[in-house]
Amino acid sequence: MEYLENISKPSKEEQRVAMESYSALAEALEQLHTENPEIEIEETQDKIKIPLKALKLLAKILQVTSQGKPISIVPIATEMTTQAAADLIGCSRPHLVKLLEEGEIDYTKVGKHRRVKFEDVIEYKNRMKAKQQELLINIMRADEETGLYDT
Repeated sequence: MEYLENISKPSKEEQRVAMESYSALAEALEQLHTENPEIEIEETQDKIKIPLKALKLLAKILQVTSQGKPISIVPIATEMTTQAAADLIGCSRPHLVKLLEEGEIDYTKVGKHRRVKFEDVIEYKNRMKAKQQELLINIMRADEETGLYDT
């Protein structure tokens, strides 16, 4: 899917501009008291009303960009191919198909092709992250009990 392709790390110049813009936008957001503030494009003098949630999202995008991290925006209800979902999770496509067939992630079939919802893939990824953290804590506790780990 296109939203997972052509994602590149921001250049140093983009990071610098994003940091300056983030700082200015974060300050402005603290002073806003309306749900649809109006912004002005300096070069064209166009005034545009933007939902406050969208401005907060822009601030987050600028913050992440300033840290040099690539970013992609995907509508939550977007359906993905199994390859795109596997790339997002960080596993092989055959492993993802196995997860689908085991019922770990919901999917639909379009002809012979499986499709998964972006939100279902993210939900699975978050479940696995929580499970990993729980297992690490259990390992640390076991190590503490046997004297292999000091807190």
